Amino acid sequence: MGSLQALIQDLVIANRILAREDVVDAYGHVSVRHPDNPHRFLIARSLAPELVGPDDIVELDLDGEPVRDDGHKLYLERFIHAAIFAARPDVMAVVHAHAEDTLPFGIAPAAKLRPVIHSGSFIGTDGPHNVALMRGHGFASAARSLIEVVRLSVYLPRNARALMRAKQLGGDIKYLSDGEIAARNRGYSPYSTETWRTWEYWANKAGCGHLLTRPDDPPKT
Repeated sequence: MGSLQALIQDLVIANRILAREDVVDAYGHVSVRHPDNPHRFLIARSLAPELVGPDDIVELDLDGEPVRDDGHKLYLERFIHAAIFAARPDVMAVVHAHAEDTLPFGIAPAAKLRPVIHSGSFIGTDGPHNVALMRGHGFASAARSLIEVVRLSVYLPRNARALMRAKQLGGDIKYLSDGEIAARNRGYSPYSTETWRTWEYWANKAGCGHLLTRPDDPPKT
């Protein structure tokens, strides 16, 4: 399978995973930069993510306009994706979602979304930010690969939910330390065998494991 076709299939899987993990519902979307042209990206037409198939994927430029006008209705928020790809050449994939657990942290100025679970350690990384909270409108996440942006987008609401529940219990919150954050992120690779195991699990849970194109020799950590 060619790289473009394989990437389109992975984009379909990403849509299904995000829907199954309650990151998106009828709204929300995921995109990926075109493998052959960094000034274009792929995203589904305006459709609930759970229903997205390969034929629903469209190609847009960095102004958010379709490369080929085939009459498909497009997401109004495609411009969020376009702006991120234009501003961040290092970003290969973007998610925008309205996950309910993240909303309080975007509307309460005193609330800080900090990492409290190990799978949320990316919240505390230094360098270019990979998640932006949007007031009353969820979040946008950006990463180096589809697998990585899906991971961020699944665990961001889970970290938010754990933090909210901890606050309800009262007392001091024990956030991840700088050392824990550094150790966790140092050991993570978006191309590792461990990461593939997570992607495979989520895809099968979402009922689209048959769409997986497993590498002949998965990369080692």
